This record gives sequence, C-alpha cells and structure tokens, in this order.
Amino acid sequence: MDIIAVESLSKHYGDKKAVDDVGFTVSKGEVFGFLGPNGAGKTTTIKVLTTLVRPTSGNVRVLGHDLRKEAKQIRNKIGVVQQQESYDQNISVEGGLDLYGFLWDVPKQKRAERVEILLKQFGLYEARKTPSLDLSIGQRRRLQVAREFMHDMDLLFLDEPTVGLDSLARRATLDFLKEKVKNGLTIFFTTHILEEAEYLCNRIAVINNGKIVTTDTPQNLKRKFGQSKSVDFKLLEGTSPELVKLIERIDDVNKIVQDVSDGAYHVTTAKPEVVIPMLYQLAARLNLHITSIYIAEPTLEDAFISILQEDKS
Repeated sequence: MDIIAVESLSKHYGDKKAVDDVGFTVSKGEVFGFLGPNGAGKTTTIKVLTTLVRPTSGNVRVLGHDLRKEAKQIRNKIGVVQQQESYDQNISVEGGLDLYGFLWDVPKQKRAERVEILLKQFGLYEARKTPSLDLSIGQRRRLQVAREFMHDMDLLFLDEPTVGLDSLARRATLDFLKEKVKNGLTIFFTTHILEEAEYLCNRIAVINNGKIVTTDTPQNLKRKFGQSKSVDFKLLEGTSPELVKLIERIDDVNKIVQDVSDGAYHVTTAKPEVVIPMLYQLAARLNLHITSIYIAEPTLEDAFISILQEDKS
C-alpha cells in the first residue's frame, strides 16, 4: 500500500502557483527525499500533506485516508518536524518531552521510559534539567526532533531536521532515523544538505518552480545527471603552477583546483578516460611525478545542480 498517494496536486496563493500539478507516491518503510531550491514548493507540499493548508486542487491520500475528508485521522498517525523552531521555552528538556507525550495520551510509565531513551539518544541527558530557552541552537533542534518520538506514528515529516547540528550530531540523528525505518516507519524528508539525502533516502523527487522535475533513486540520479567526474591526483613535488596552466588548456577539462588540506589536485571533466593519459604526458614533460590518481564518482549535489540547470533551459 502507498503511504502517500498524490495526484495532480496544486496549491495557489492568488496568482502564485506554489505547487503546480504535482504527483508522486511514497511506499511503506521508505525514506522519500523531497529536494529543491528555496521557494520551489517543498514546504507548501508538506503543509498540504500534514493537513495544515488545504490544496487548491488534486487528490491526496495519506495513510489510506482522504486528505480533504479525513484530516483528523491523518493527524493522529503522523509526526511533523517543521523548519521553524518549536519548543516550550520555560520548561526543562525532560519536562518538555514528558508534556508532549502527555498531549499524545502516552501513559505515564511509557512516557518516563521514552524520555530516558531519547535524552541519551539525542545527547541531551546532561541538559535534562535545563530550560529549553537556555539550550544552544543545535540542542534545541535535537530536542525538536526527539520530541516527535514520544508518541507512536506511522509517518514522519522532516523539514530540514538537522539545521544547526554539528557533524557528529547530524550523523547520530540520521542513524537513529535509519533504525526507525527498519522498524516500519516511513519518512518524508527535505534537506539542503545533499549528502544527507544520499545517505538516508531510498528515492528522491526534485521539485522546482512548483513542479516535480524528476524522481528516482540517488544512484540513478547520479548516473543520469552527474555529467562531470573528478580526477584526483597528487604530485611527488607537491605543487606545480606550470602544470596547472597546461591542464587548464585541455579542451575536456572544466576546471582544476588544489585542495589546501592535502595538496591533491581535483580536475573536473566529463571524459576522464581522455584526460588521465594527458595528465601523465604533461607531468612527464615538466619532469614531475604523479604518485596517486583516481576517479571520484559524481556526487548527488553534482546531479542536483545539473537537473536544475536542465530544467531552466
């Protein structure tokens, strides 16, 4: 069964078409990424799917329920983490979690158990007595995500859930979500961090100007739209401005940059099989020695940019 089924969904604000004739499905146990630039229609779509705003037209079913007729049944089975901060400023971290569970009619004993688990899972145990207002931005965001797991749900909407988190907290949050998906949770996920989408999502839809441009797995999107690859190499001599100038003249090279952290050169090209032999030839001409070289596959970010550029043309 499709957890979300959307047909010809549109949402207009006056003359502005925030969402324009959109259609897609989300399967049970799937992490469905919904990516796009600012103003593309991501947040509006989430607001429609979570019953916060009514669609202008189209048919939408969420968890088997008609969006227009059974909004209450949908709200009872979903969790939502919005972009905007949402927390009880003057209540402690553990008090806020407990209150949220109470509002969802979670029994007292189960609330206490879940509070303990979530405080540890989201790195908030030491801050359990701290008022939410005194937390850092990252801690408040972790609390906002943790709070949704105080109640049972079948579908979770995450709108930029890792904003403000450091790398360790971000990975811990994503891994926690992965475990929940293994246990049957379905996630509708938006992010501007493309590495997150590649790490977490089973499929991704790209929306631009209110319309869905393409939908596929991260691997297929990279294969279809990741036109350029990076040829990365290092020199025994470390650096050579003369070699860089020669490489820049190669027709099939888009750009070349040197990583200041490790000294490696990164050559962007759509034809690595042509460029690599030429790199060796040019290095030999200058009596330089390439010590390592490999081809880095295109990233999801490369594919995403290519998709938007194609849609613009």
